[in-house]
Amino acid sequence: MPQADADEELDAIAAELYVLPPSEFTAKRNARAGMAAGSLAKQIKALRKPTVAAWAVNLLAQDGQLADAVELSAALREAQDDLDAAELGRLGKQRRQLVAALAKQAVGLARDAGGTLSAAAQEDVATTINAAVMDAAAAAAVLTGRLVTALEAGDIEPAALAEAVGGSVPGVEAPPPRDDLAERRARKAAEKAAREAERLANEAERELARVDARRAKAQERVDHVRERIDDLRRDLAALEKDEQAAAQKLDAIERERTDAAAKARDAAKESERAQAELDDA
Repeated sequence: MPQADADEELDAIAAELYVLPPSEFTAKRNARAGMAAGSLAKQIKALRKPTVAAWAVNLLAQDGQLADAVELSAALREAQDDLDAAELGRLGKQRRQLVAALAKQAVGLARDAGGTLSAAAQEDVATTINAAVMDAAAAAAVLTGRLVTALEAGDIEPAALAEAVGGSVPGVEAPPPRDDLAERRARKAAEKAAREAERLANEAERELARVDARRAKAQERVDHVRERIDDLRRDLAALEKDEQAAAQKLDAIERERTDAAAKARDAAKESERAQAELDDA
């Protein structure tokens, strides 16, 4: 079967499943997958259960209530391109009114189908409809009636749209199939990188321990030298004090010697004088 036909068949089955109450989705999906064969069966089994808000929007799309929103979306983009402030203001007010009315209809359709939406789910419904008004790609996704999750206005990436819709999205390429071999290789590479990082971390810890040991020895040597310097400083202070005392004692002795020398000279002169007198007698 050509790929286009296969995608069309999957989309048709998904459209049927995504308007079922979410509580019935899984069982009906598995049943449809059991009725299919080959890759189609796998694709059906891979369809994800929609949120309650996405289901309510799907009911609205199936009921044909989103045409006005799509028309308003085109008018908004045209007004933005023309930079028509007055028209933008009018369309903005119209957008808010239309989004509120459509959200209310979606909640009513869900209630009629036996579902109840919480306040948060109702907010998601309004946010999704507003996204469809603001963004052409979001509008295309919403109009498929195969939403899986709510959308939010903004720069919606194609990959995000593909994830938000069951089956194909107009204008959006389906994400490539998961490459299990590539994932295993990536995991092995990550495990190898983790082991290498752990080895390097352990080696760094060992090197840190070696440096810490050398640092401890160096610190011990510094402490010992500083203690020795302190001891020498105390010894030097004591020696300087002794030297000062000895110098003072020496000065005193020098003064005594000077006095004694003077007395000795005087005595010698007196002796000479007495001897001379003796010789003359």
